[in-house]
Amino acid sequence: MIRIAPVGRALAVVAATSLALTACGGGGGDTATQTSPSAAPASSSAPAAKGDGTLTLGTLLPQTGSLAFLGPPEFAGVDLALKEINEAGGVLGKPVAKFDTDSGDTTTNIASQSVDKLLAQKADAIIGAASSSVSESVIDKITGAGVIHFSPANTSDKFTTIEDKGLYFRTSPPDKLQGRVLGDLVVADGNDTVGILAMQDSYGTGLADQVQKTVTDGGGQVVERVDYDPKAADFSADVAKIKAKNPKGIVLIGFEETSKVIQELVKQGMPADKHKWYMVDGNTSNTNYVKMPKGTLKGVKGTIPGAASPEDFQKKLLEINKDLEDFSYAPESYDAANLIALAAEAAKSDAGVDIAAKLMEVSKGGTKCKNFKECVDLLKAGTDIDYEGVSGPVEFDEAGDPAVATIGIYQYGDDNKYGTKALEYRTGNIAG
Repeated sequence: MIRIAPVGRALAVVAATSLALTACGGGGGDTATQTSPSAAPASSSAPAAKGDGTLTLGTLLPQTGSLAFLGPPEFAGVDLALKEINEAGGVLGKPVAKFDTDSGDTTTNIASQSVDKLLAQKADAIIGAASSSVSESVIDKITGAGVIHFSPANTSDKFTTIEDKGLYFRTSPPDKLQGRVLGDLVVADGNDTVGILAMQDSYGTGLADQVQKTVTDGGGQVVERVDYDPKAADFSADVAKIKAKNPKGIVLIGFEETSKVIQELVKQGMPADKHKWYMVDGNTSNTNYVKMPKGTLKGVKGTIPGAASPEDFQKKLLEINKDLEDFSYAPESYDAANLIALAAEAAKSDAGVDIAAKLMEVSKGGTKCKNFKECVDLLKAGTDIDYEGVSGPVEFDEAGDPAVATIGIYQYGDDNKYGTKALEYRTGNIAG
C-alpha cells in the first residue's frame, strides 16, 4: 500500500529497518469539555475544505472493550494538554474544543459510530484509537474527510506504509522496535527455547513476527508459536501446543484475553516460576490480574513503549484523574494534543491538511521547547521550533512515525502489579 504525502511532505519509502539500541537509566462520555460552535451535519466522506477558526479535537479512546484499561491515562494525557493549551491562550486566539468518544474494540462497531459523531462535530483531528486494528478499521473514514488521524498507542508496522493521504501520525513507535527490545530481552535472560502465544490480528501477528526474528537472530529457537483467536472461549488447546514443546521462555502477546491464557498456563503446569513469561504493552496491566492468587505474575516482565513519566507530570495527571492506576500512553496522548495544537499555530489554520503539513516541522530541527506555552511563544516570535515531548523527542519521519523512541522494561511483583518505574529503558533510532 502506498502512503500519499501532503504538500511539503515527501512520499514515504519502505526501506530496511535499522535499529540502534542503547540502554538508558532509568474517561469521558460523548460530550464537549467546553462550549463549542454548534455543528451542522457533515458527511463522513467529504474532505473538509477549510477550517472554521476553532481547533476542535476528538478523542477515540477505549472506554469499553479489551483495552479499556488504557483509556483513563490516555484521556488524562489529552485533558492535561488541553488544560495547559487553553490556559496559555488557546490556539489561533481561541480555546480548543474537545469531544470524547469510545473506541470500543474490534468486536463492536462502536469506533465507526464514534467517528461519525466526531466528524459531525467538525473535529479537525481525532486522537486514537489505542488498538491498531480499530484504527485500521476507521482510518479511511477519518482521512477521507480531510481530518488528521493521530494515535498515541498504535504500534502495528502496517501504518508506516498505509494509504492515508498524509494525515495519519502516531507518537508510539512501530512494533519493529518493541519486538526487537523484547526479543533481545528474552535471549539475554537465558531462554534458548521460546514459545509464543499471540492474538491473531495486525498487532499480535506483526509483533510476534518481530519477536520471533529477533530471538532467532540472537541464537535462540522459537520451538512453538500459536496465533490464536482472541475471542475464543477456551485456550486449552493453544496452551497445550506450547506445553508439548516445553520452552524455557513464553511470550504472551494479546489484550484482555491474556488473563484467560495465564489461567490456562497455570492449570497446565507452566507457571511463571517454572517458565519465564514475557508480556507486551497490550496486556501489561495493573488492573487485569490483581484478583489472581498472590504471586501469579511475580517476576514476569513486560515491555511498554515510552520514556519514564516524570514525577511532576504524574502529579499533574493525578490532578486530572485521581483514580489512575498507571500512566501507560499518557505521555504519548499528551504529546499528540500538543503537537496538533502547535502545528495549527504554525500553519495559522485549524484545517486538518494544513496542520498535517506542519507536524514534521514543529517536531524537529528548530529551537527545542518542552511545553505548549514555551513553544507557542517561540512560534509567535517567528522562531522554528522542535517540540521535545514527555514521551521522547518524537521527531516525525516522512511516514508520520516517531524517528526516535523508547521502550520501557517493567517487572511484576508479588501483588500482580508492575511498578510505574521501569527496570530499564532502551532508546531506538529507527531509519527507513
